[in-house]
Amino acid sequence: MSKKKILVPVDFSDQSLIALDQSYNLAREYKAEITLLYIIEDNGFISKFFSKQQDEDIKKQVEENLIKLATDVEKKTGIHVNTMVARGTVYEKIAEVADMINALFIIMGANGTINMRKKFIGSNALRVVREANVPVITIRGQHHRNGCKNIVLPLDLTKETREKVNFALELAKLGDGSAIRIVSVLFTTDEFVVNRLTRQLQQVKTFIEKEGVECTAEILKGKRGDESLSESIIKYAHKVEGDLLMIMTQQEVDFTQRFIGSSAQEIINNSDIPVISIIPSMKRNIVFKPY
Repeated sequence: MSKKKILVPVDFSDQSLIALDQSYNLAREYKAEITLLYIIEDNGFISKFFSKQQDEDIKKQVEENLIKLATDVEKKTGIHVNTMVARGTVYEKIAEVADMINALFIIMGANGTINMRKKFIGSNALRVVREANVPVITIRGQHHRNGCKNIVLPLDLTKETREKVNFALELAKLGDGSAIRIVSVLFTTDEFVVNRLTRQLQQVKTFIEKEGVECTAEILKGKRGDESLSESIIKYAHKVEGDLLMIMTQQEVDFTQRFIGSSAQEIINNSDIPVISIIPSMKRNIVFKPY
């Protein structure tokens, strides 16, 4: 049986190495290997001026650096690390390699800010989330706790809620004493809507607790023009000391194209707490329990 794998794209920038560091606990929990992927972009303006020999020299240097990094990680963690170098469009290659190795997750850095020298990881994070067929964990910020004590689960109680809750349960049960923090943001004072949402959140909370996982549920009442949905969720995640913020992307009606809503994009770009993006009805080797 082939080993489970977690894909970590790296460009040796600080942010990609922070993402790598965050992959260790997940690899241990899933008993998975880590695959380091470096992508040489072949559509860059400067690359057109490289000779074939220069191109080979660059690839050789990258391979040597990757092997050294993999060796250091194995010595530090005891986790087996594979290395790959690919050529092409960054976000396309990341999604392609994830499918090829049947990755459980993609874990990657996301800068979220635009600099004069834009890191390929940060500039492609949203595209990878859109293209990938596996969950993508994007990492911003410099400091993160080891492990995952609090999983922040924003819910809008759409039809994907059940799948999203079961995914959060799976992650929570992997950790030692992990808790799920449900949050829902309302921009209405309609008493009927508020009461209905309160009942639904309580049902979800009860279901999670029956599965043996600690859970809290909170409704945030927002006012349009003050904080956006994403700002409210990120602020709440900080309040409960969240370690992972879970969002779900959407799919077009024909199930061939995927898009990321504006709130999800803002969360990925602005949250300094790691964000895991999942898609509805993912074809994964996980049995979701109905409720």
